[in-house]
Amino acid sequence: MKNTERHKLKENEFARTVGRARHAVETRSRDIVKVLLGIVLLIAIAGAYMWWRGSQESRGNELLASALAAYEMPVVPPQPPAPGSPPPLPQPGTYQSEQERLDASLPLFLEAAEARPGSRAAITARYHAAGILAATGRHAEAEEHYRQVVDRAGDSIYGRTGRLGLAETQVAQGKFDSAIDIYTELSRDTGSPLPLDSVLIHMGRAYARAGRADEATRTFNRIVDEFPQSPYAADARRELAEIES
Repeated sequence: MKNTERHKLKENEFARTVGRARHAVETRSRDIVKVLLGIVLLIAIAGAYMWWRGSQESRGNELLASALAAYEMPVVPPQPPAPGSPPPLPQPGTYQSEQERLDASLPLFLEAAEARPGSRAAITARYHAAGILAATGRHAEAEEHYRQVVDRAGDSIYGRTGRLGLAETQVAQGKFDSAIDIYTELSRDTGSPLPLDSVLIHMGRAYARAGRADEATRTFNRIVDEFPQSPYAADARRELAEIES
């Protein structure tokens, strides 16, 4: 083979090698660009989600603060007007009755509870809403909201006090067995921040209302014997006297 032909063959092989290398680089470059674009997109989505979550959290906190501010406004009953005078206007920043205060606060707490239901602010708001519903005799609605608090709050203080509130609403509706089960569980929870004497007085009253006098007597006696200095000891003695009468 002549030198000229050998030289042309080498040039062609070199050109093919360069072509293949260029194609590989171009292909890999496109793949790298796609990967980088995918990473940028994921970062943008994550950033947008974190911003949205933060804005929802902020809104929930603001709604809770507004509800608490309304709930904590003082109640100032109106003074009777002087003869021949029109009724006095209510003082700014006050309610004329406790019922008015509860009626005004409830929708604010419910709005805060739904802003971001699993957040701490929403759990706090729902707990207060449940308490207002129970205080106004709407026990079935209160039970549902307490149940949501318990489901979402876990072993936090709201989770445990929510169980106490749940049991109270059940007692008010005559659901004594399920309420007593909750009290029994709380009374055996050694890690609970709830005072045991407080749980026992509620449990004893549930037994008494259920007509289970023996269990009620044993529960009230536990308070008297184990917690003689408790503020509930006098209540327990009074409950015992009523059972024995």
